[in-house]
Amino acid sequence: MCHDELALINMYSKKALCADEVYTFSVVLCDNEIDRDGERFSTQALKTLAELFKGKTGISDHSMKASDQVARIYDTEVETFPDMKTRAGEVYSRLKAKAYTPRNEGNASFIADIEAGIKKEVSVGCAAGRKICSVCGADVHLTGCAHKNGRTYSGKLCHTILCDPTDAYEWSFVAVPAQPAAGVIKSFTKKENRGENSMQEILKRFEGATDEGVLLSKAEAARLLAHLDSLGALADDGIEYRNELVKNALCLCATALPSLSRESADEICKKLRVGELREFTAALEKEASRTLPCSAQLALPGSAAKTISNTEFKI
Repeated sequence: MCHDELALINMYSKKALCADEVYTFSVVLCDNEIDRDGERFSTQALKTLAELFKGKTGISDHSMKASDQVARIYDTEVETFPDMKTRAGEVYSRLKAKAYTPRNEGNASFIADIEAGIKKEVSVGCAAGRKICSVCGADVHLTGCAHKNGRTYSGKLCHTILCDPTDAYEWSFVAVPAQPAAGVIKSFTKKENRGENSMQEILKRFEGATDEGVLLSKAEAARLLAHLDSLGALADDGIEYRNELVKNALCLCATALPSLSRESADEICKKLRVGELREFTAALEKEASRTLPCSAQLALPGSAAKTISNTEFKI
């Protein structure tokens, strides 16, 4: 380790450390390739993140416990590879960081895991102001758009470009990162939302919940409760709509399928989803139209009935 690197490390340590007291390693935090979520950082965003991540703590599985802090970044750089292209057609760039951890008995297994390639994949937690649709250029946080990530429009692959990072929270060792080359867990948010995460991002935390639970801010908890109330109201509307579909289907069954008992028809309807109920009802309506409206029992066939006034009712 050179003297300049040790000086950078000592900017973050409480006491002056010597080379024998620290273990250093490099890690790729993120890049500008489209990740598994259909998102990518812009090249300028990587440059901004390079400054924001200096001095940030490395943790395990995005745990918020202080005891899970394992390393700290002391330097960063954006590396560019002119001969490599991303799926979006840009020159490939990545954000590489240099981190350190103290050499002591408590960190021995952690250092051994890094050396053995066990502790390798990482992801980052950060915030940014804009998420841009690659097809139409709309800021999906502010206005949204109809384009879907992963789909192709006029030969152009749709994805979301993450721009204007405003903060970097932490970086973490994880088992399955979003970015194949590095891994990234992103918490991007609208500026007018004052840094609060979107509902989708809040719910994502529960996917990787541990025995310690999920940590939410007071504002996030309130948004989650409001979201659940909204879902409850939608569920009530859905139940009412389904009940109307079942009622209509049972009435049609009596006309179109008179040999089918009410109990059997009810059991059939209970097993159908809303879309299937609509299809079932449409089929019943088609079948019922063959017998409705009912004709007089003594009616003459077709044209004959039309030529003689009310003769179908004469005996």
